[in-house]
Amino acid sequence: MFQPPSDDDTVARPATTPATAAPMDDLKTAETFEQIFFELRKVMVGQTRLLERLLVGVLCRGHCLLESVPGLAKTLAAETLAKVVGGSFARIQFTPDLLPSDIVGTRIYRGSTETFDVELGPVFVNFLLTDEINRAPAKVQSALLEVMAEQQVTIGGVTHRVPAPFFVVATQNPIESEGVYNLPDAQRDRFMMKIVLDHPTADEELTILDRMGVTTAVPIPEQVISLEQLVELQRRADAVFVDRSVAQYAVDLVQCTRDPGRFNVGDLGEIVGLGASPRATINLVRGARALAMLRGRTYATPQDVFDLAPEILRHRLLLTYDALAQDVTTDDVINRMLAAVPAHWVSPKPNDAFSRS
Repeated sequence: MFQPPSDDDTVARPATTPATAAPMDDLKTAETFEQIFFELRKVMVGQTRLLERLLVGVLCRGHCLLESVPGLAKTLAAETLAKVVGGSFARIQFTPDLLPSDIVGTRIYRGSTETFDVELGPVFVNFLLTDEINRAPAKVQSALLEVMAEQQVTIGGVTHRVPAPFFVVATQNPIESEGVYNLPDAQRDRFMMKIVLDHPTADEELTILDRMGVTTAVPIPEQVISLEQLVELQRRADAVFVDRSVAQYAVDLVQCTRDPGRFNVGDLGEIVGLGASPRATINLVRGARALAMLRGRTYATPQDVFDLAPEILRHRLLLTYDALAQDVTTDDVINRMLAAVPAHWVSPKPNDAFSRS
């Protein structure tokens, strides 16, 4: 049962200036992430890209939208990540009859005291998994997106802050259309990344069978860091250096989605109906910072932007009917743009933690 916070915590206060992060020890930070990945892989088989992107989302204070057929360990990945970093976890199964009060909370009248008590909903956790978000009606989706954007819920005129850090993993099933409320383009844009999962290989599936079989104990991950340490890592990710050339590369990629002719791919103008918003540019740079830190660097490179571009752009491009008729996907368009937009090379510096002897 969720308990409302104290009165001091229920009133919105002006945002304070974030504390300055401690100087980054990139070798120690790299070792911390290696331990996190080790614990995640004790449970997860394959899906390395998924795990890396989830960590990027957490470090950037963003949220992720996962799309795949059922049974590819989306829930397991989110729950395992919560255990490894010591965060609280909740899962909400979205259904057509769900109400906003079912997820954010409501006021309950107590006849014994003749007063209203606030019953907070399951969104008041550090890691929230919303399963099949496209099965809930628009008013429920909007309530969730408000929590994601504002990090708070207002019930009966009183504001309640969600715990920090707060990370939402939403899932959707692409193969069913009955009883589904598709997310509008404006709401999809609120997610930092859209991660598409594929089936495991034959070797990976055999390993899954060995790990999850009834004859063996299911592996249990150990906690590696605390929530306070995770917040400190978020601050360190904000301090990763981004050269002007890296920022320009991110801007050029997004500009290419709006004006492909500038980058000699004018034929894409008939395929892309609407390009990416400025949120894409911001998230490309934020994600590059986090990915660079995961890879043991204190500076971002164009390769970091390049690697994250498919996840950050694929749900922000609106294709025309001509593209649908030609069976062209957003990933096809993004690959063309990545091949067309040039990037300035950033020379590596001797502070790569993984290259040290």
